[in-house]
Amino acid sequence: MQISKKGIRALGIAESYSGREQSVICGVAMRKDLRIDGVGFGTVTVGGTDATDSILSLVKKLARSDINILLLGGCVISWYNIIDPARLYEELDLPVVCVTYEASEGLLEDINNHFPGDSDRIALYTRLGERFPVTLKTGRTIYIRSWGITDVDSAKICDDFTLDGKIPEPVRVARLSARAFMRYRYQETSLNFE
Repeated sequence: MQISKKGIRALGIAESYSGREQSVICGVAMRKDLRIDGVGFGTVTVGGTDATDSILSLVKKLARSDINILLLGGCVISWYNIIDPARLYEELDLPVVCVTYEASEGLLEDINNHFPGDSDRIALYTRLGERFPVTLKTGRTIYIRSWGITDVDSAKICDDFTLDGKIPEPVRVARLSARAFMRYRYQETSLNFE
């Protein structure tokens, strides 16, 4: 992939989690000129282990052969449902960049507290590896991990897709869309469009 190409498309994936049994994930396909040209939705079990399978299903349902890279809004979603970016990279043959926004000591202690003895979850989290900080053209710092792409190129992609602030646009729009979909889906009153 030549990251300098204007025609690059990223698929930003983010979730909306509100303490229910399932959270909503959204994938937003966006061109490098920040035009949206595709959206898909899925669900992830809160506290489960299906995040990677749900993302694979979402991407396959979109049936897009023009996506060049996945941008994940975090690797640990839906109350410690851990995404396996290496598996996404292998199965989709697309580079994967996981973006987070705060410095952190990590989640290993929290995972051990909430899921004692869950060696598979702990191993998956450990395999994520270290994050590294990137200062964007906006002056804001993000933290990224990448698979199938160099750290330099993943930093450049994040910078290219960030309009302002610190969230790359495909991830920002995916998060907003997932939140809106969840609000609509779980409304306690019926909707009247008349």
